[in-house]
Parts: sequence; C-alpha cells; structure tokens
Amino acid sequence: MKFWDSSAIVPLLVEEPTTRAMTALIAKDRAMLVWWASDIECASAIARLERDGQLTVKSAEQALERLETLKSSWNEIQPVEPVRRTARRLLRTHPLRTADSLQLAAALVASEGDPGSLQIVTLDARLAAAARREGFTLEPR
Repeated sequence: MKFWDSSAIVPLLVEEPTTRAMTALIAKDRAMLVWWASDIECASAIARLERDGQLTVKSAEQALERLETLKSSWNEIQPVEPVRRTARRLLRTHPLRTADSLQLAAALVASEGDPGSLQIVTLDARLAAAARREGFTLEPR
C-alpha cells in the first residue's frame, strides 16, 4: 500500500503527460491510502481544467465518475487531531501550503511515526522535497 497525493491521483482521472506512469504504478499495487480531502482536491483540479477549457463538460463528468469509482476502493486517513497537530509543525518546518501540509501530516500519521515504512506517490515537487526530508521514499523516483 502506498500513500497517494492528489497530484498523482488526478492523472488517473484525466489524460495528462503522467497518466501512463501513474496507471502503471497503480496496476502494480491497487491498495491506495489517501488523505480525507483528496477527493475534494481532485474535484477542484477537474473543475479548474473544465473552466480553463482543457476539459469538455462531458470529459469533466466522466473524470468525476472515475473519481467516485476510485474513491470507493481507497483507504482514507481521517481529519483527526494528530493530523492537525502534525500539519502545523510541518508548516513551520517546510515551505508547504496548507493542503500539502495536511497531505504530508496524514502520511506521517498513517506511517505511525515510521516514514520509511510507507511510500508516497506525488507529482508535487515541494511536497516531494518535504516528504523526502521527513524520511519517506517516493514514487515516482
């Protein structure tokens, strides 16, 4: 099982340059661990692509349907106090935005304090750098 950041989930929902790589990665291990708000982040990305004219209404609706299907099988880290507390620490330790600090905090809580035990799948360079400094291994490498 790997922890998937929303930046790596979106290419599973809409065609992007990284879609093939993310599809190959999920094919090897379908068990996904995600942050509680990842579906909202993905829906936001889809809506932005639609507003910007990069997705048709029909394509956006299909992507949202794929999101619901994917969401039905993933495991979520809930918004519990340890995630909030860890996210606050991460904001002072790394140059992260709010959503990224919550993503990384969820992964840290999921790893039960042993980041080496859990891989993070992310396409976000800033989040990847912070996760690496926290001791996680990353996909793609």
